[in-house]
Amino acid sequence: MKAKFSSLWISSSQRRKQRKYRYNAPLHIKKKFMRCNLSKFLRTDVKRKNIIVIKGDKIRVMNGDFKNKEGTVREVNIKNTKVYVEEIKKKGEKGADIFVPLNPSNVQIIELDLKNPKRMKEKEEPKKIKEKKEKPKNND
Repeated sequence: MKAKFSSLWISSSQRRKQRKYRYNAPLHIKKKFMRCNLSKFLRTDVKRKNIIVIKGDKIRVMNGDFKNKEGTVREVNIKNTKVYVEEIKKKGEKGADIFVPLNPSNVQIIELDLKNPKRMKEKEEPKKIKEKKEKPKNND
């Protein structure tokens, strides 16, 4: 694999090449890596398994030291593919509180922030597709 990002690269069984792909990916592809699982309740409501996490969403940590803790998303860093939660902090060397960076694959969205108009558009997309498929043809 070349040093630059290649959109032609399909996949590799080598973990180092997979890491390199994710690290060198441009931001419009890295944003897709920011998808989080939805809770079972939200899956039935939104009719999707996962959705891109944004600031203001309420999440639950599923793995790691902070397992089963809940909080609202404070910041989403697409460049480093990390999520920062308001309630999850640790003490720094100088005694200041530091927000812990979490991987989006280790969190689950409990409640969506629907104030953002783009989020409403994402939520409605599957319904439109379903309606198009169900329309009967007129034989007049």
